[in-house]
Amino acid sequence: MKYLFALTLLLLVGCQTPKQEDASSTADVSAAKDEPQQPAASQNGGTSEITAADLAPPGMGIATFAGGCFWCMERPFESIEGVTAVYSGYTGGPEKNPTYQQVGGGDTGHAEAIRVVYDPAKVSYALLLEVFWRNIKPTQVDGQFVDHGTQYRTGVFYHDEAQQKEALASKKELAATGKFDGPIVTEITKAGAFWPAEAYHQDFYITHPDHYQQYRSRSGRDQYLQKIWGDEAGGYSKHGASH
Repeated sequence: MKYLFALTLLLLVGCQTPKQEDASSTADVSAAKDEPQQPAASQNGGTSEITAADLAPPGMGIATFAGGCFWCMERPFESIEGVTAVYSGYTGGPEKNPTYQQVGGGDTGHAEAIRVVYDPAKVSYALLLEVFWRNIKPTQVDGQFVDHGTQYRTGVFYHDEAQQKEALASKKELAATGKFDGPIVTEITKAGAFWPAEAYHQDFYITHPDHYQQYRSRSGRDQYLQKIWGDEAGGYSKHGASH
């Protein structure tokens, strides 16, 4: 009975913080590296600003992925040597400067996503794709695990033709593994504006470890990944980091 109650509560709450401040996301950040970008506004909570330069530093590679609840997508990439930063945010919709509450309502067109900043001399985009696939359920149409709605859809948002080509090839290879019962529905689309999420979402697994672990363990994500990928679940074995 206690388990059923906890599961029901999780289904109702989903990927939500213990306390939702009514704070705006940061300023618009264009996905194109060569387009002028405005600095991001200061986030709530008194933490350091996330600026356009943070999200797309000169000389660094950038990648954008949507894998459902963004809390669960930061750690797998932050553990990769050569990745210098991972930011949670929103992308894929037309709404400007969306808040977490607006995106969570499912009407903005945005998905919860992460921006990965990496050193191309130390880590390849191909490796990032491998880690991405090993952290999601690519056959789920209506969200990810217990989180339902287009705001939790999966997607690869490419920043140039090379990334597009690699993403499409990677998706094809994934389908050919025979690991999945249904078609791979993860979107491969051109990156648009990326809006950093509110400060309390950044590195949530570090700042709210108990809440994060409770959510993750009951979401069904780890159980599914272990079933499909075994020792490769989470992608940690692909780059030698500890789980």
